[in-house]
Amino acid sequence: MEISFYNATVGAQQQQKRLDVISNNISNINTNGFKSQKPKFVDMLYSNIHAAPDEETDLTVGSSARIDKTDVDFRQGMTAASEGQFDFAIKGDGFFAVYDFDKKEIFYTRDGDFYLGDFGDNNTFYLLTQHGEFVLDANGEAIQVDTDNPDQDFNIGVYDFNNYQGMLTVGNNLFSPVAKNGNPFLNEKAQVLKGYLEKTNGNLADEMTDVILAQRTYQAQLRMISTSDEIEQSINNLR
Repeated sequence: MEISFYNATVGAQQQQKRLDVISNNISNINTNGFKSQKPKFVDMLYSNIHAAPDEETDLTVGSSARIDKTDVDFRQGMTAASEGQFDFAIKGDGFFAVYDFDKKEIFYTRDGDFYLGDFGDNNTFYLLTQHGEFVLDANGEAIQVDTDNPDQDFNIGVYDFNNYQGMLTVGNNLFSPVAKNGNPFLNEKAQVLKGYLEKTNGNLADEMTDVILAQRTYQAQLRMISTSDEIEQSINNLR
């Protein structure tokens, strides 16, 4: 197969993956605490062009590009006042730590849209995420809510990491750290704002621009396939 077919096919596939990432950003444009993602492209293999059999030249030809990784943009989004009694936002770096009782694992999120949920049959109430994870305080303990004390200090912990590179997205707006992120530590400089929610840091106008660029690139790859096919047919007809 001519290399033009291969390059164009790989290019079209990668632009489809790029569109998938952009679509996810757009679909979460109204999700509290959502962090947008950006695909990063890298060159694929290069090979030398031969002027004659076994005679290499300094000219090289590439094999298209592919998405190497998808980076998460952890910049803080805009905070907006809300009417929820259990709405919180972080001003500064860090995450809310939440405990998944079923998976027995701690995850991290910027989404502070919490609610009051009961656990067990003894009318014990806890601060939970919208998906049922327990919100942890500064001591790493689940936060029990005193329903008779509207001014209760929840002492919600804000946990941070040395770096965010490679942190895994696990769904439901949650992140799971990896070894190179280091151990979580309390960020005492961050503030927890009650009655506020952090919005997504994505920008719809930028995302729509990326959609147009990806579509144009995808169409160019398909035209390359079509043109290469026409050239091959013309060569075959000359025989």
